[in-house]
Amino acid sequence: MRLPLAMSCGDPGGIGIEIALAAWLRRDEEGLAPFYLLADPALVHARIRSLGLDIPVAETDPAGASEQFAGAFPVVALRNRLADTPGRPVPDNAAGIIESIDRAVADCQAGRAAAVVTLPIAKIALHEAGFAHPGHTEYLAHLAGRHTGRPVFPVMMLAGPLLRTVPVTVHVALAEVPRLLSAERIVRTGTIVARDLRDRFGIARPRLAIAGLNPHAGEKGAFGDEEQTIIAPAIEELRAGGIDVLGPLPADTMFHETARQRYDVALCMYHDQALIPVKTLDFARTVNVTLGLPFLRTSPDHGTAFDLAGTGAADPSSLIAAIRLAARTAPRETG
Repeated sequence: MRLPLAMSCGDPGGIGIEIALAAWLRRDEEGLAPFYLLADPALVHARIRSLGLDIPVAETDPAGASEQFAGAFPVVALRNRLADTPGRPVPDNAAGIIESIDRAVADCQAGRAAAVVTLPIAKIALHEAGFAHPGHTEYLAHLAGRHTGRPVFPVMMLAGPLLRTVPVTVHVALAEVPRLLSAERIVRTGTIVARDLRDRFGIARPRLAIAGLNPHAGEKGAFGDEEQTIIAPAIEELRAGGIDVLGPLPADTMFHETARQRYDVALCMYHDQALIPVKTLDFARTVNVTLGLPFLRTSPDHGTAFDLAGTGAADPSSLIAAIRLAARTAPRETG
């Protein structure tokens, strides 16, 4: 029997639920694996009505989701209610949003779901309600550590049809990046990336390209010495561990078409250095993947898009790509 994907609801004020509905409507033409949404069924019905859609909803449990998927949109009910507030995040929804993530992870850990697909959250609304984590990635690592009983180091990878990138530092101010960078952090990130590309993505010998931090990769110390004191030693350690590594490379010349043929993934030193090129090349089909977890998590590469919520105009392409990637790389069979 095919295991379904567990989809967390994201922020109800954003486009998450409506792109999930749009993805379900395209399930046959896209050949999508079964998924279920962890949400408040009343909210799902309300959004369907407001969009003028004709979609049957099946309130189910994870075990019944795959069977229901062909004929109805499967919803696993949350204990917490969710207010339908298109275009507006409200702190009162925080408990349900967090419950949805918690239960998606628990379903994966218990073998009820094949992978977690997360819909976008609005961090500011969660923080106003006391949520202490910078974002999805960090919270998923917290949950994984709670389930496994050991610390988990999460790695964010953006995967598009033309490029994969990984930021070594993620949700931090740009001014903090040089302080947070270390050879140990780069080595740990590169080791996890190489392992998961091999074990989950089927790349027998992953090729890693590592960007410099400074313009022209520091130009031998003329524009900063992080390449010489931090990045180059990390590269040598990764190579000593048997990983194929290239770098440090100037970030302004490593993402054009010819350069991309030399590697399978680019490790970048900070958030925008990694996300700008991959989203520019193919925004609609890029997927956010979390590596280093005991389960697979994918997500659209975009945010809540509050300005589009409730209009029916949101593009589900990135979510569809996230569903397809999760289905390709996670186990889907029970028993």
